[in-house]
Amino acid sequence: MWKIDLESSKWVTFIVFWLFKNVSCNSVAQKIYVELNNTVPCVRLLNATHQIGCQSSISGDTGVIHVLESEADLEWPLSKGPNPPYMVLLESSLFTKSIMMKMKNASSRVAGVVVVPKTSPREFSPHTTCPNENTGRRISNLAHCNQTVWNPRGNGLSYEEFDFPVFSLKEDNETEVIKQCYFDHNRVVNGSGPQYPLCAMQLFSHMFAVTDTATCMRRSNIDFSSSPVMVCDPLGGYNVWAFIRPYNSTAFGHKENESVVIAAARLDSRAFFLQDSTGAEGSVSGFVTLLAAAQALRQATQEAPPTRNILFAFFHGEVFDYIGSSRMVYNMKNNKFVIDLDNVHSILEIGQVKTLRSGSNLFLHSDPVSRRNNTVDDEVTNLVNNLHSSTAGLNFSFVESGFSQPLPPSSFQRFLRARAIPGIVLADHQTAFNNRYYESFYDNAAHLNLTYPSNLSPEEQLEFVTDTAKSLTEVATAVARALFKQAGGNDSQVNNINADPKTVTQMLYGFLVRSNNSWFQAVMAPELKDVLREHSATTDANALTYLVQYLLANLTGTATNLTQSQCKKPDELPNESTYVYSYLWVQGMVPPNSTQRESFCVRTAVRRVMAVSPAFDLGDYVSKEYSTWTESQRKFIKARIFLVASRDLEMMTLGVGVAVLFTSLLVTYFVSTKADVLFSAVREPANAAY
Repeated sequence: MWKIDLESSKWVTFIVFWLFKNVSCNSVAQKIYVELNNTVPCVRLLNATHQIGCQSSISGDTGVIHVLESEADLEWPLSKGPNPPYMVLLESSLFTKSIMMKMKNASSRVAGVVVVPKTSPREFSPHTTCPNENTGRRISNLAHCNQTVWNPRGNGLSYEEFDFPVFSLKEDNETEVIKQCYFDHNRVVNGSGPQYPLCAMQLFSHMFAVTDTATCMRRSNIDFSSSPVMVCDPLGGYNVWAFIRPYNSTAFGHKENESVVIAAARLDSRAFFLQDSTGAEGSVSGFVTLLAAAQALRQATQEAPPTRNILFAFFHGEVFDYIGSSRMVYNMKNNKFVIDLDNVHSILEIGQVKTLRSGSNLFLHSDPVSRRNNTVDDEVTNLVNNLHSSTAGLNFSFVESGFSQPLPPSSFQRFLRARAIPGIVLADHQTAFNNRYYESFYDNAAHLNLTYPSNLSPEEQLEFVTDTAKSLTEVATAVARALFKQAGGNDSQVNNINADPKTVTQMLYGFLVRSNNSWFQAVMAPELKDVLREHSATTDANALTYLVQYLLANLTGTATNLTQSQCKKPDELPNESTYVYSYLWVQGMVPPNSTQRESFCVRTAVRRVMAVSPAFDLGDYVSKEYSTWTESQRKFIKARIFLVASRDLEMMTLGVGVAVLFTSLLVTYFVSTKADVLFSAVREPANAAY
């Protein structure tokens, strides 16, 4: 019999504790799984009537990896393959509507899709053929693209619903790891199936919201606990705006004897993968042009103020049924903005303005319905004439589109929906969009011909004036001159108004190539430096609106001598007022031979305000007047690969495990019932005689 004393048990405890503390061991999960950390998921969006997008099951979806090399290869995962469901990996050239719909219709054999963005196809637009067709101008014979199909390349893929997850891979190394795993374990040879173990992938992207916006908002408002779970969030962001002569920001409503010209552009874009959109031509070309025009007007409007005010407005959420412009129009109609619609004299909107060749044209679109009013028509004609005369000495011309041509999708439509206002939408297309990649992740820097010599460092690229920058500088110059004339400015000042090509090239580089550069760092607040990234800034809506706010402030505002503490509390000073101005403390540049930034305070008329659809203020989640788009909340996003054994081996392993379990239970029971015999202590007599 064994005799266990107290001293022995102490030594056993010490040894076990030492082993746990000092012997390092890898997690079993780390040995089984290879985590994929650079992925972007397709998410679920909802509106008043339905849901779109993608999601996984609550526990994630798992499938055997199959690399699609051509459309003919679909036969294997959809019908012939013996190991469904499959996780299909395909390059961007095969990411088409026809292939995706075939997989959707055979979703029982498809666990998910992973897209590898490589070379751009000749054309690709997952948007609809008629963007925002239900929330624009309400004229039956002009609505729904009855006369002009604006986006004929649109295949509507972004508006389909898939009941399996779809991810985009962003890291080449991870792509190679997946492909190597496939070639080592899964590749079909001579039509015969691969042998186990097989390489599999698991995707997690379970979405909380279902059905439509009304359903998810109702569920979000149910208070089950002290901290209710949000099922979905309204889409939107922030509008950025500024007047050249600021008004008191707390005095809402009509301004007597005030007339305002609005210069507008949209900020946002989208793609099938919502977080993977850059919108180079779709949005960046327009708002960069307007920012450059605002800078060009700064000196002229200070030296010889025009009789009318100018409002620079940058709208966010426009791709989702004009969220930003609807918000401004709603506020103007309900005395929640510093002016009302009666103060609006005219509107000039900058749309898609891709690089121009010498001698090429930009087109001026107006609303044929409102121009039936003679007063509106006269003012539109005046604006057109101002634009024509502003191109003197420049290498392009403005051309009016046909008088009966409908207005293209634009923020201006939301203003016209409320009131007949003279206005022009400036764009690079006369009828259908020229943009071959409208609202897709291929609408990027390369599509805008933003190229740099290979021997330049990042900071040298920042300063390099590209042909694209030169082209947009000319457009910005013409826009600034036309706005000055439209606002009643003195003609003698017009030729002195010129946009700066260096500013334009820096903005294009920062928004489309690398936002974490020295210029963007200098114009931002110290506490916002984390919004700057090593890649395009337009993929992050929050970063984008902050950058536009601070850029517009630096380009149009005034550097002051206020200290940082004074900049935070300017109302304590006699000649400063936060009711009229915003005060932004920015990092400033690092001087040569120094490591300290020269920070300063900017006094500006720029405001950054929430842009959420009025439907959510009104609680009208089935509204036909305003956008009702929401985005589903989700627990987490994750992707990983691993080797999976055959079903027979898994069942055998399970069987052995169950057998071991029952055997151990029997042994435990036997030992327990015989414990008094097996573990009885033998006590020796105290006075044993030998």
